[in-house]
Amino acid sequence: MYFHVGTAHRFDAETVLSAYCNGFFPMGDEHGAIHWIVSDPRFVLPIGGLHVPRTLARLDRKRPFEIRTDTAFRRVMEFCAQDRSEENQAWITPRMIDVYTELHQAGFAHSVEAWLGGVLVGGLYGLALGGAFFGESMFTRREVGGDNASKICLLALDRRLKAGGFVLLDSQEANDHMSQFGGETIEFDDYRDRLDQALQVQARWSVEA
Repeated sequence: MYFHVGTAHRFDAETVLSAYCNGFFPMGDEHGAIHWIVSDPRFVLPIGGLHVPRTLARLDRKRPFEIRTDTAFRRVMEFCAQDRSEENQAWITPRMIDVYTELHQAGFAHSVEAWLGGVLVGGLYGLALGGAFFGESMFTRREVGGDNASKICLLALDRRLKAGGFVLLDSQEANDHMSQFGGETIEFDDYRDRLDQALQVQARWSVEA
């Protein structure tokens, strides 16, 4: 469940990093305002231990897409920011895209991308701090052949996190899309303990895995 903890009157790279270290994350609204949110309980995925449906594992082995890392970060965010449905409206504001792009340039924010014939067909992005990776959003462009592209990117992300020594993959809140990969829902206090431990880990973002 999401809880609103305040409006982000100041929203810059430093503030965002501080918020994540304390378990908060931002969400924008239809008016462009940005709010700090806490999810309690919190949903985390097991790095190196995802439950992968058999059909998806088979597809992954066929390598249907070219997987790239950090080559089109802003474009990934822009696709993630598009409204998908009335029930799943965009929460990523232009200001958020600017600040996360700055964080990407500073080495904190990363994207995993699926390309098909030179076209970006799916991807995800998130923030890496210490040994924690905070997954933010993903997208798939089925109209250009990107079926399952975001799921393939998640598997690629998992391999990179495992190779880099990450210990926490934060998915914020359980939903049908993410729960199929396993994971667990934990109370926020337990999450903070895990987060504090993960922030002490010197993990590295692995471009290749």
